[in-house]
Amino acid sequence: MQSILARFKQQNARLRMYLKELEPSGAANAPVFKALDDFDRELSGVHLDARLPQEVTGMFTDFTTMRERNVREQVAGGKTGPTGTDSVEIFGYINHLKNCDAQVQWCLFMPDVVKHQQAGFKVDDFDYKQMPSMRFIGVDDSLFQSDTDEEYYEKKKASLKNVTSTLNALTEYKSGFDHDVWFGHHFGRGVEVEPGHGFWGRFMKADTPVPEGFMHFDFTSEYVDKPGLPYLSKFALATFSGGIDAMHDDEGTDGGRMYDVTRNIILGQGVGIPYPDKYWIAEVFLDGFDKPSTAYMFSVVL
Repeated sequence: MQSILARFKQQNARLRMYLKELEPSGAANAPVFKALDDFDRELSGVHLDARLPQEVTGMFTDFTTMRERNVREQVAGGKTGPTGTDSVEIFGYINHLKNCDAQVQWCLFMPDVVKHQQAGFKVDDFDYKQMPSMRFIGVDDSLFQSDTDEEYYEKKKASLKNVTSTLNALTEYKSGFDHDVWFGHHFGRGVEVEPGHGFWGRFMKADTPVPEGFMHFDFTSEYVDKPGLPYLSKFALATFSGGIDAMHDDEGTDGGRMYDVTRNIILGQGVGIPYPDKYWIAEVFLDGFDKPSTAYMFSVVL
């Protein structure tokens, strides 16, 4: 364990030295230095994450505690926890360090990856938003499931006209982000546990009355320490222009071009994504459901 910590520290020091040499040329992505600072802080044990168990914290003051099996489990791999739980306490300190290392790697390489992913379209604007508490109101995409694609699109087209008409009538409950969206999430669980669920609708003010036949999901500006709802009303918003087909191509992607580019910009800037506990995404139809989506929302921790 001591050799692992030493290796990480040596790696960070060498990388920082090389990046400092590159910094005047602009070749070093600035967020990587914060990622290195955070990583070094965790390696020192001076400012350990509050979720780390006492056994891990104690290791830094008395390394002989590593003789105890329970301490080794916490440090190396952690104890088995509920499926989909993503906490340091469950998965262990070593995995926590791996995440810190991954953050450094993302800050190093993602900016270049994002450039190559914009083939046939481009990012026009990218920003982080922090909204007050709000409520998504919409209908489940599963309502449109049909035997043929043609039948699916016909059912969806007719239903979305009703969705738009109904939500337009709620004029006093506008949230300030008043675009039609397709909202997706996993109910606060990992993708390997809970498949994605999609809903068509709009973000409204908190506590907006829910029309009959509609579903709702609540968002808050303050973190609630439990998986799933309420989600955070904090997100990255990317807007795109260019070829619609290129923008919506999903071949070889994790979730489509707009998804991948938005996520990778976030990772390259060293901003946290609350996966899986508070993770959600949304395609934004800036010109309404009648036109293709050209913007993307991605949940973040600010």
